[in-house]
Amino acid sequence: MDQFVVGIIRGSYGLEGMFKIESTSGEYDHFHDMREVTLRKGETERHAVVEFVSVKAGTLLMKCAGIDTPEDAKKLSGWKIVVPRENACPLHEGEYYISDLIGCSLIYEDTRNGLAAGSAPVIGTVTDVLEGGAGDLLEVSLSESRFLRDAGIESEEHGVPRKVLIPFKEEFIGPVDLQGKIIRLMHLWILE
Repeated sequence: MDQFVVGIIRGSYGLEGMFKIESTSGEYDHFHDMREVTLRKGETERHAVVEFVSVKAGTLLMKCAGIDTPEDAKKLSGWKIVVPRENACPLHEGEYYISDLIGCSLIYEDTRNGLAAGSAPVIGTVTDVLEGGAGDLLEVSLSESRFLRDAGIESEEHGVPRKVLIPFKEEFIGPVDLQGKIIRLMHLWILE
């Protein structure tokens, strides 16, 4: 079952064991429907029953059963709130879960320059998605391919596959096929 980090506990609030949450998606509404969550720090996990969720002064707060003092809540600072995919924030069109993008093949499909659709070379594999100041960045480990060599793009540095960061924006990234695990690159120059 896919599990998603939906929030990070940022400290205690009040005297009843509530804690402040930073929503990883920036959305709050889906927290109100949560009845059970997993709290995780490293390899340690703890099941928690949600008593209530509220928003006060722009701060998302959660109260879980068995966490009844500010000291109990403070001990959880930095822990992640994890839920099954169906309880994670619903996606809007054009949005993707990071875990769905990792492992996708990045291909270059340029029908204008003689590359027929379906015969597009694999440029690399998405290994991570990083948050940048202007938006998300795909971290791509370049594949060793004749196509890249012919295009003058080095795929290795010191014998290790080279990684590049590509802005996850429509100017650089074409259609994403999650079922086929394929992401289309619009311009080769961004790999240089």
